Amino acid sequence: MTTGVRRRMGVEERRQQLIGVALELFSHRSPDDVSIDEIAAAAGISRPLVYHYFPGKQSLYEAALRRAADELAARFQEPREGPLGARLLRVMGRFFDFVDDHGPGFSALMRGGPAVGSSTANAMIDEVRQAAYEQILSHLAVENPPARLELVVRSWVSLAESTALIWLDGRRIPRAELERQLVHDFAALTAVSAAYDEEMAQIVARMLGAEPAEGPFGELLGRLTVLAAAV
Repeated sequence: MTTGVRRRMGVEERRQQLIGVALELFSHRSPDDVSIDEIAAAAGISRPLVYHYFPGKQSLYEAALRRAADELAARFQEPREGPLGARLLRVMGRFFDFVDDHGPGFSALMRGGPAVGSSTANAMIDEVRQAAYEQILSHLAVENPPARLELVVRSWVSLAESTALIWLDGRRIPRAELERQLVHDFAALTAVSAAYDEEMAQIVARMLGAEPAEGPFGELLGRLTVLAAAV
């Protein structure tokens, strides 16, 4: 039998609750469309109490953005075990899980919401991109990337981001196909770069040498072989 007495939260616990509530609301609608009153109502507290923990919507947005950025960056972490193609495919699966779950919030994060122009928000977005970049280099076992490899990896991270944004607008391509296509895109970008640079050619040869024929990279080679024969 309950008494109906509400447990009093500590300061940090309440802050984390408000961040979670805000992130949930921002995940379903653009942060521009979510009011402090709605956040207060969802948290079961008064509007003035929200301002007791956060000076305004901007600071609450940035706190929610910090949590989302940390979670998104973590999606790129993957044990360095097994073929690279399979690892990247798992990473893309977790990345699109996040995009799927936080669609409007992801769009606002990458396109700019109420924190547009905020150096704090922009820095957090850059942190996510840098974390993804460093994780890919880790998978390639390259500590000091040559200029062409840096260009390829950063271009691919941007491609994954822009592809996800476009996909959210209608979801016209099956998600699983898009995840696999992005893995293929990575292989294609590195292969094209290898055609121009001997150091890149060595990296690609090492990368593909451990790939099974039935893996994502092997599948791409098969598709390209069929296409070349048709041409």
